Amino acid sequence: MYVYVDPEDDFGRGEVKYTHVDPFRVYVDPAARDRYFRDASGIILSTYITKEQLVNLYPELEEMVDDIEVGTNSLYGEDYPSSNLKNSQQVFTPDEAKDLDYLVNQKYQILDRFYKVKVPYYRLFSNVDGQEKVVDIEKYNILLEDVEIADAIETGQLEVTEIQQTRIAHCSSVGETLLFERILNTDIYPIVPFSNIWTNTPYPKSDVNKVKDSQRLLNKLFSLTLSHAQSAAGLKLLVPEGSVDSISQLEKDWANPNAVIEYNPEFGNPFFPQPAPLTSEFYYLIDRVEKYIDLNFGIPELLQGFQDKAPDSVRGTMLISQMGESRGKSKLRDIEGSLSMVGKVVYNLSKDHYTFQKKIKIVQSNNNLTEFTVNNRLYDDKTNEIVSIENDISLGQHDIRVISGSTLPSNKQVEYNTYLEAYKLGLVDDVEVLKKTEIFDKEGVLQRKGRMAQMQSYIAQLENQVKKLSGDLQTADREMVNARKRAETEKFKTKLDEVVNQKKLKEERKLMELDRAIDNMSDDEG
Repeated sequence: MYVYVDPEDDFGRGEVKYTHVDPFRVYVDPAARDRYFRDASGIILSTYITKEQLVNLYPELEEMVDDIEVGTNSLYGEDYPSSNLKNSQQVFTPDEAKDLDYLVNQKYQILDRFYKVKVPYYRLFSNVDGQEKVVDIEKYNILLEDVEIADAIETGQLEVTEIQQTRIAHCSSVGETLLFERILNTDIYPIVPFSNIWTNTPYPKSDVNKVKDSQRLLNKLFSLTLSHAQSAAGLKLLVPEGSVDSISQLEKDWANPNAVIEYNPEFGNPFFPQPAPLTSEFYYLIDRVEKYIDLNFGIPELLQGFQDKAPDSVRGTMLISQMGESRGKSKLRDIEGSLSMVGKVVYNLSKDHYTFQKKIKIVQSNNNLTEFTVNNRLYDDKTNEIVSIENDISLGQHDIRVISGSTLPSNKQVEYNTYLEAYKLGLVDDVEVLKKTEIFDKEGVLQRKGRMAQMQSYIAQLENQVKKLSGDLQTADREMVNARKRAETEKFKTKLDEVVNQKKLKEERKLMELDRAIDNMSDDEG
């Protein structure tokens, strides 16, 4: 993979991109021993283009393009091997396509050389407030123009320490003409290899190299099988000498299944020698070699969907499939390591390139739920923009994690069943189970489920409020009835008091009259 900056994208503001380059175009220091060429003294990327392509890429070369040295007369020059190494004569290779030119027959070789250089940086430490900052030489020269900063450096209030950092320089040329030269803000080469079988050299091997001898043995076994089938299909006929008049006529009649052939039995009967049958061990050897090749490639038959010799239980089949996938993860780890290096190079170049305000989408892998939330809402990379970031680009390394794993092989059914069992046991919630399903619009489901949960909560609140109001109404009714009873009781008490008072008054009057009558009787007796 090759990471580069496309200056024409985004209306001239440029974008950091990455693409695939053919390994035959890359020339690496043979002394490199690192898996990702980090210890190489230099890397050269060769590109052969036509005259029209060169002028389109660099219009300033139009007047002097005829003076530039022409490269090898081939579409790809000497970067690709000869077509004599191919297996089929019906396929075009770059070596054969060298004469299929467009308009002209001139090819120009562009060499992009990447090499390491030391770049000075300055660490500024303030003894006043304890702040620290790292600047490059351009910003440092600008700071020195400030009188206050220059005085602070002279008085010791601001300490300056020069440090050397390794950076990658990019020099592009065509012939003896220098196209451009710049220093990239990265210490990792922008060309990242994806080595399969690493040999501690820039020249790795492929899986085919491991099974090449096995494939040759398999081809030989198939050849012997076909030869035996041909021998069994065309039986040899042994006839005694003199028993047939014409051997040539016998050969013609032998090919006719309905032919009547005369022979003299006095000389003996014809004999059909049967070929010896192939043993079962022969066919078992073919099957064993095929399985050995599949084993080296990490693609057993069970992972290809074949159900032969699969366990009877579904769980057993899934466990065996999971174990088979773990073998493929070893190779995938190599790819993920290179992808992580590509991500680091993209990050380093982005710090140096995106010095202008730009909105960047944060995306996710595998269409799974994102870990980013904005206002308690989840977003995905197909429908909505997660968040807009106003980048704050400065020197130094930030807390950025480059994680590769969007192509991780996993048995989703086993993973889903595991989370489902955990959900039944109450270990996880339903959101975690939903993450492991194949439902595309997981975020929409969660949002609708969230709204339904809010509605259910609101309905529950309303129900509680209705119950409360109903209870209050019943209480009010009871209090009203009790109040009426109390009012009637008070009225009755009032009327009863009036009756009692009237009775008391009458009794008092009668007592007074009785007292007066007694007094009158006493007066009469006296």
